[in-house]
Parts: sequence; C-alpha cells; structure tokens
Amino acid sequence: MVSTTPTPDSRPDALTLEVVELIGEVVARFHEDYEEAAAEHSLTGAQARLLSLLCLEALPMRRLAQRLKCEPSNVTGIVDRLEARGLVERQPDPADRRVKVAAATPEGRAVARSLREALRFAREPLAGLSEGERVALRDALRGMLG
Repeated sequence: MVSTTPTPDSRPDALTLEVVELIGEVVARFHEDYEEAAAEHSLTGAQARLLSLLCLEALPMRRLAQRLKCEPSNVTGIVDRLEARGLVERQPDPADRRVKVAAATPEGRAVARSLREALRFAREPLAGLSEGERVALRDALRGMLG
C-alpha cells in the first residue's frame, strides 16, 4: 500500500493538494456568505465576527484583538460602533475591576443568532449528507484544528 501522507522532505501528493484547494474554496465562499449576511444587518464582517465572539463570552479588548488577529485600537473602534447601536456594552471585568470587558447585549445576541441563521452557503450541502457523513466531516475538521 502506498502512503499518501507527505513527508517533511517531499512535496504534497495530488490528493492533498486537491483537499487544500477545496478547503480554500469553502473558506472563500463561507466568507462571502458571511459578509452578505453581515451587510443585511448593516454590519461589516469584522463587526459581525466580533459580535459573534462576544456572544460566547465577554472579553477584554486585548483578547478580542488577539482572537481577531488585529490591533487593539481597531477593536476599540469596532466596539465603539457596536456600542452606539446597542449591540455591545462595556462592563467592569468581574476578575479585575480595573479592566473593562466588551459583552453582547440581548439585542446583540439576537442579531448574532439571526446572522448564523442567515448563512446559507453550507446548509443545503450539509443537509444532503447523512448523519454519519456529517459526523465524519466534523471529526476530520476537528482533527485538522488539533
């Protein structure tokens, strides 16, 4: 049996290259769909991503910047705009009162939920897979993320 797993010294095989290309296409189409869904709520993609993160937990600006892979000053501006719309609020950090965290408001959580529900790109193709196939896909993606 021939191994299709690339070694550190070899070039990736054709199957690996095809999978990488397909992942890139899926990511691009997901981002396109996400940007369209965000625009329907008069949000930028960055605002929508930040709001989605804050629905999981309240975070200080520095951690938000790390998660979004951008400068803290950019995060401050995004939070300011979302706060002006009533989607996010700043609160004292329960663990350190000197630090402020950003948190999604109930309206912000509703907008984020609506955003998730508006994502159409993968819904139909995933619905066409059996539960076993979806589980295998989920497990493979988790494995890639490590």
